[in-house]
Amino acid sequence: MAKILVAEDDPSMRQFIVSALERVGHRVTSAADGLEALQALEQSPDTHVLLADIVMPGMDGIELARQAGHRWPHLKIMFITGFAGVSMGDKPGETSPARILSKPFHLGDLVKQVDDLLGE
Repeated sequence: MAKILVAEDDPSMRQFIVSALERVGHRVTSAADGLEALQALEQSPDTHVLLADIVMPGMDGIELARQAGHRWPHLKIMFITGFAGVSMGDKPGETSPARILSKPFHLGDLVKQVDDLLGE
């Protein structure tokens, strides 16, 4: 199974996501903000997937994804957000846009999206 990092500032949402992914066999670590997540990636650069909330204190999910994507190009990224109108268009010189999963979501949708992302 995959090694996944969840960056989410809401403790209950973070635990909800971690528990759901661990239940299906993934190895999951978590961070409370973007800066903590970047440090976790430095300690575990073989992480397969980053699930990042977009709005977080310290460093938001978009900046986290930008920095992580440049440093670890193999890393697959999915945003988790309560802002359904968020658009992540391609920018010149960047890799394909990340997936976006809007809150609230069903655990089955989360697991399916992660599995689909891993299959790409």
